[in-house]
Amino acid sequence: MSTPLQSVEMRILGALIEKRLSTPEYYPLTANSLQAACNQKSNRDPVLELDATQVEQGLASLRARQLVSAVSGAGQRSGKYMETFCEHNALNPREQALLAELLLRGPQTPGELRSRSSRMAELGSLDEVHALLDSLANRDTPIVHQLDRLPGKSERRWCQLLGGMVEEAGASDPPAPALGAPWTEELDELRSHVQDLQQQLAALRDEFARFKVQFE
Repeated sequence: MSTPLQSVEMRILGALIEKRLSTPEYYPLTANSLQAACNQKSNRDPVLELDATQVEQGLASLRARQLVSAVSGAGQRSGKYMETFCEHNALNPREQALLAELLLRGPQTPGELRSRSSRMAELGSLDEVHALLDSLANRDTPIVHQLDRLPGKSERRWCQLLGGMVEEAGASDPPAPALGAPWTEELDELRSHVQDLQQQLAALRDEFARFKVQFE
């Protein structure tokens, strides 16, 4: 991609891919639904608070780059939006799920990606995740990239390249002794699952608090 995507554009594209895979019955998305998807507190890092104008500007930019298209139908009050990047690049659902996660949460290990992508597509073993990432990285125009190892970590993270190359801070430092790769990746996967549950619990608490206010 000649010009890297900006953070808002990446969030919009990632949210559209995610919702098409996880809740196809509500896809394509209206601008309001897309704004809510971009700002949701679970499965996002960082959590953003985009306003309607930012979403509209991001959509306009993505449409100009032919990464998103608008659709309309009889009886619809407002237009809806769908992403076209995955179709243009012939990505299968598992590859799409990995890309969506990288767009929504930034660099992650294969174990984290395997756990977090499960809501969108069924991924098998960690070897399968590695194979999918390698396939995306070895295209004529690479879509993902494996980063250098962080100090104190045994596993290398992967990033998406639609937003440009990412540099790991302190990646040149020597790695600390660690468990074997399979055990470490399983531990990363477990940690990410716990983090996801914590985020979902926080989101539920916020929703309940807003609901409770209506009756006070």
